[in-house]
Amino acid sequence: MSETAAAPAGQQQQEEPVVHDETRYLTGKQRVAILLLAAGRERAAKVLKQLQEDEVRDVSVAMAGLGLVSASVVEEVCAQFSKNFESSEGLVGTYETTEELLRKALSGEQVDKIMEEIRGPAGRTMWDKLGNVQEAVLANYLRNEYPQTAAVILSRLQPAHAARVLTLLPEDYATEVMMRVLHMETVQREVLDSVEATLRSEFISSLGRSAKRDSYELLAEVFNNFDRKTETRLMASMDKRNHDDMEKVKALMFTFEDIKRLPHEALMRIVAQVDREKLPLALKGASETVRKMFLQCMSKRAGSILLEEISALGPVRVKDADAAQVDIVTIIKNMANAGEIDLTENGGNDEIIP
Repeated sequence: MSETAAAPAGQQQQEEPVVHDETRYLTGKQRVAILLLAAGRERAAKVLKQLQEDEVRDVSVAMAGLGLVSASVVEEVCAQFSKNFESSEGLVGTYETTEELLRKALSGEQVDKIMEEIRGPAGRTMWDKLGNVQEAVLANYLRNEYPQTAAVILSRLQPAHAARVLTLLPEDYATEVMMRVLHMETVQREVLDSVEATLRSEFISSLGRSAKRDSYELLAEVFNNFDRKTETRLMASMDKRNHDDMEKVKALMFTFEDIKRLPHEALMRIVAQVDREKLPLALKGASETVRKMFLQCMSKRAGSILLEEISALGPVRVKDADAAQVDIVTIIKNMANAGEIDLTENGGNDEIIP
């Protein structure tokens, strides 16, 4: 009888470590996913709204891959979460506490890399947030900086934002900055630290993303986002400084008029994706050739309606037509990046080698 009674007790003692082992091998993202599922849809939705897009994606992937989670595991995860908040003083997260925690779970090399990304230029938040700084504010700041410093900063912004900032800078200074972007070599860590420290104190409080891109491709995208007047002015200025560099940039640019290089099949796909409300404005400032190409992708009735809409617009500002064209070019580039169309078709050198 005593042996029979002892057996369940022994079995119970062996069950607890099993639960512990199951939770111990859960990743942080899986734990978050379990907590959100346990919290219910409404509470989980409130939490998700406070997260960054990449965090939501990571947690969603973990959640989708959880499968069946036993009640004991859910209870253990919730218990561990509650235990972390038993202290009345709350929690304090610092570089030091983060690094200490990571070193308990990862190799020294992994921790060094992660901490460098958090502290240094390869982080993911500073340049993203810098991209939200108003172009006028950033342009006024850059006016007082060395062109090399401005080049480092602008090379890490989205091309559209960099274009708007350059538009507000003096022409000679903007040209010098763009030349520095083209010929930028590896920047010394001390210089990056100094730039980031200044940006952190004057613009934002967290660190950000740095993505190394081809400098000519970057500047080509910047030029694609200029309005027509600014593009012509700065392109001429750049051409005077270095004709070969400007030709390389031009070769990588894709403008609205370059649509005439695309085959009919590609343009059909583009027309299906374009916002029909912006198309009349974009075609208002387009050449007759490009306009006809769009009409050929439509039914006779749809083409007639489009022509009526273009005519009904009356006189429009060049910058408004340019903005509509830039939006369509952006759609085209996104489609090209996704492999839906090929921008090199029917373009480039048409010479035939016998």
